[in-house]
Amino acid sequence: MGKIRVAIAGVGNCASALVQGVEYYRNVSDDEFVPGLMHVNFGGYRISDIEFVAAFDVNRLKIGKDLSEAIFTEPNCCARFANPPKCGVEVKPAPILDGVAPHMREAFKVYDESEVKPVDVAEELKAAKADMLINFVPVGSYEATRYYAKCCLEAGVAFVNCIPEFIASDPEWARKFEEKGIPVAGDDIKSQVGATILHRAIVNLLVDRGVKVEETYQLNIGGNTDFLNMTVEERLKTKRVSKTTAVTSLIPYEVPTRIGPSDYVPFLEDKKICYIYVRGTKFGGQPIIVEAKLTVEDSPNSAGVVIDVIRAVKIALDRGAAGPLVSISAYAFKHPPVKVPDSIARQWVEEFIQGKRER
Repeated sequence: MGKIRVAIAGVGNCASALVQGVEYYRNVSDDEFVPGLMHVNFGGYRISDIEFVAAFDVNRLKIGKDLSEAIFTEPNCCARFANPPKCGVEVKPAPILDGVAPHMREAFKVYDESEVKPVDVAEELKAAKADMLINFVPVGSYEATRYYAKCCLEAGVAFVNCIPEFIASDPEWARKFEEKGIPVAGDDIKSQVGATILHRAIVNLLVDRGVKVEETYQLNIGGNTDFLNMTVEERLKTKRVSKTTAVTSLIPYEVPTRIGPSDYVPFLEDKKICYIYVRGTKFGGQPIIVEAKLTVEDSPNSAGVVIDVIRAVKIALDRGAAGPLVSISAYAFKHPPVKVPDSIARQWVEEFIQGKRER
């Protein structure tokens, strides 16, 4: 069915996990089980069909390197579980815009703007004949995310928005992609088994069993640059909205809720630790409290989900579908255009693969 030509904006830990994952599972057969994927054969597309054709970053140590080398360049600290061969994709300098907060300039090793000129991303996407662009820029990158979305519209390339800036779920942006005949998926990628999906499962169970949820919180700590970036509350506005609505959308009434990153602990590196607390009332007015702790390697936790999204977007491109991809977005993202329980979202994706749902 041909290759899936993928470009990446932001060659950080999530990009590292994705590139490594494609190599790690490149030769699996259709009857093998791959943890974290819906299907090895996803509507006719396999992991080996994914190829990377362009990459953009602002880190002076990554710019000019082959993508296979850049993914292991500091400050990246994603676990090394594969050794991708050189792919001939040189990381190009991206516009900085608001992708780098003032407190992150040193951590991100940002290039000197008097010495390096950023590329025209839209032209690079056209030259690379990319099918889609994966947005992995840092949380809080309002302008940068919209710049990449505009580049995709200009280049006729699908947009996969993995960060909590609202594009697929924003009616105005959704309309722009629909009018251009281009699919868009997002927003804010879920993990395979992460804090949000676990929190949703706990809350959904309690609500289904008739418990009145009274209050809940989710506190996350980690040591990668994502957590360092989010130590400034201004970068967190949409992240808190995305994670909070992903949980509260399952509760049919207002509940005091606090969800989001709470601290940066450098020595944890790419390890993420989550604490979840839910207090409710059950039969007879008696209390029930659920407390959970989750520890994961953060970046690889979403890579399999992104691989499924890539293949769903390619199917949409093949079929000429345009605008927000409701099915895969509901399944794979925290702030999709349409929010439904995860079991329903998965069924939607299966129906999309079968051609029973247009988007």
